[in-house]
Amino acid sequence: MLVGCAVHNETQIAAHLPAPTYRVALPFPAPAAAPKPRVAAPQALVSSMDTLFRNFSGVAGAAVTSIDSGWVVASGQAQRRMPQQSVSKLWVAMTVLDAVDRGVLRLDQSVTMTRSDLTLFHQPIAALIKPDTGYTATVSELMRRSMQMSDNSCNDKLLRLAGGPQAVRDFIARRQLGAIWFGPGERLLQAGTAGLEWKPEYSLGNAFAQARARLSPEVRLAAFEAYVKDPPDGAAPQAIADALARLKRGELLSASSTDWLVRTMAASRTGKARIRGGLPVGWEFAHKTGTGQDLRSRTAGFNDVGILIAPDGRSYALAVMIGDTARPVRERQALMQAVAATVVANHR
Repeated sequence: MLVGCAVHNETQIAAHLPAPTYRVALPFPAPAAAPKPRVAAPQALVSSMDTLFRNFSGVAGAAVTSIDSGWVVASGQAQRRMPQQSVSKLWVAMTVLDAVDRGVLRLDQSVTMTRSDLTLFHQPIAALIKPDTGYTATVSELMRRSMQMSDNSCNDKLLRLAGGPQAVRDFIARRQLGAIWFGPGERLLQAGTAGLEWKPEYSLGNAFAQARARLSPEVRLAAFEAYVKDPPDGAAPQAIADALARLKRGELLSASSTDWLVRTMAASRTGKARIRGGLPVGWEFAHKTGTGQDLRSRTAGFNDVGILIAPDGRSYALAVMIGDTARPVRERQALMQAVAATVVANHR
């Protein structure tokens, strides 16, 4: 009944929704020309991937790019923009490292975090920030916390250091990364997804969850549906896989920054039961996960993207994204593990 109400009374619901200040409409930057594949994509991999996504219930897609040979396998809805959530921390890290390459920032530069820098959801650094002195860290520490622990407050601090959301969008455009959008930062993005307008007090304790719980089911559902349909942080799995391949080839950053970022991603502590769970011993995975808000049994964004490195040194860029599904978490993880296992099997 609530779903029916949300669908058929859009005008009435819109009157109760906050203004969508977190939405930014930008054209896709044209992707750079991909290298011509030296060999065709393995047909067995194409067939297996297509079967996996044909049998999965939900909005989902994946792309695999051979970094060495140049072939691409795209399955499911691999060209559809889906919610990135914390996958978007990748582009913040790249924008910061690009600033390091240009001499604008330094990895050893000191930065002080205060309580005014707190965001919401996962922010382990909050426990280190003292009321009177804050917490002083280097740019490299903030990036490690952002990429390895998915700390939202560290990411948003880095975003401001880099010049804000527009600086990240400019980096994406200059590097011609294609169908990748960047949102307004965690505060506005998460508030808008829930149907709220951001308030500073939401960064403390359980205030955000309590405010969200006070919203009517109709308002929450309408905001959730609007986000899933047109995510301001949306990106296509194929565009992300292509960007990761170009990163590994050294086309986006300096050699030192590329090496630093890939090594940092390889030490990530998140998503052990996602793609990493389908890899045998000897394979390395430098990656970034992303997980959106839940509404009932649905999740707006459940992702894992990264660079797979085989024991023989050959590598693949891989992006698996589930934009909207009601399937249990274990089934989502199983899909990602199956994609990883399929890539490994075809590598052999």
